[in-house]
Amino acid sequence: MIDMDMKRRGFRGRLAGVLRRGRARRTLVGLLLLALLGTATTATASPAPPAVTAPTSVAPAARAAAGAAAARWGDRRLDEVSFLTTHNAFTNYEDSRWSSVNQSESVRGQLEGGVRGLSLDTHWYERSTWLCVISFGSDCYPSDVYLCHGECKTFAGATYALPRQSFHGTMQTVVDFLAAHPQEVVTVFLEDYVSADQLGRSLGRVRGLSDMVFRPDEWGVRQNGWPKVADLVTSNKRLLIFSDRSDRENLGVMYDRSWTVSNFWSLGDLGNDLSCVSRWSDVPLDRQEPGFRRLFTMSHHRNVPTVLTAALDNGAKLRNRIAEQCRPAAGGRNPNFVSVDFHRLSDGSGHTPASVVAELNSGP
Repeated sequence: MIDMDMKRRGFRGRLAGVLRRGRARRTLVGLLLLALLGTATTATASPAPPAVTAPTSVAPAARAAAGAAAARWGDRRLDEVSFLTTHNAFTNYEDSRWSSVNQSESVRGQLEGGVRGLSLDTHWYERSTWLCVISFGSDCYPSDVYLCHGECKTFAGATYALPRQSFHGTMQTVVDFLAAHPQEVVTVFLEDYVSADQLGRSLGRVRGLSDMVFRPDEWGVRQNGWPKVADLVTSNKRLLIFSDRSDRENLGVMYDRSWTVSNFWSLGDLGNDLSCVSRWSDVPLDRQEPGFRRLFTMSHHRNVPTVLTAALDNGAKLRNRIAEQCRPAAGGRNPNFVSVDFHRLSDGSGHTPASVVAELNSGP
């Protein structure tokens, strides 16, 4: 009996073990099936939409800017509007210690005052230990692209000024202004004395610039014409850059001779040369091209700027010259960029550069 009982207990123990192992296997199989089903479900489900990281206020602000631009500019294209432009915008009393200037305010001040076009001269400055020593440390600047009015080492206050104005720093001022004023469009004209590589490295250091630069090839300007100003605002492509050198369009810098017409820049020493003739003999002001119209840049300043002569030139003379000389010479069209010295000064006639540009924009 003892042997039989022991056998029965042994059988029951083995049976229980088998059952336990069976449950364990079933449990393991079940877990594996659940895992496989979960994986299959995850693999076949539609991916979740990306998280929105931008603050919710950005979209309404962008919509508001686009709406304001549409109300302000309507359906007018870029070649149908005019902008106040400053000649040698960087030579001013506020950004650096120039002895001879073309403007009174800083570049930022000009933008805040309604200027939407800036002309800048870019030069390469090679670091000079000698200048650093003789200036007692006030002229210790690294090699870089700077804004100079001639060679960057020749005459302090005349061909360059301290503190030295870096090109990328000035362009950062422009981009920061645009970021703070989302319905504005700014154009920069470069009198360019640096290589494309030097210019590209300098532009590459400007935060936010690449997102704002307008590239005409991406918009098919040659085939479709210039976009509406409101479309530039909506797309945030609100910075145009032109250069008088042709090998940098891959940087988003347009060759002015390919995209604009321009009059000869000087009124003469006495300010009496009011004729409006082309700056380039092979690009007349009234040039016609199928499906495309160049932007018209109009210069209105003397060889040597002074406060007195700018005041004499910037009022009725400017308004009359556009109407009687430059508009007819350009085939009946208004200038898109009106470039002057000391843009706030006028002759007391009631006409200022800003009011003249506003009058141009108020027409049909």
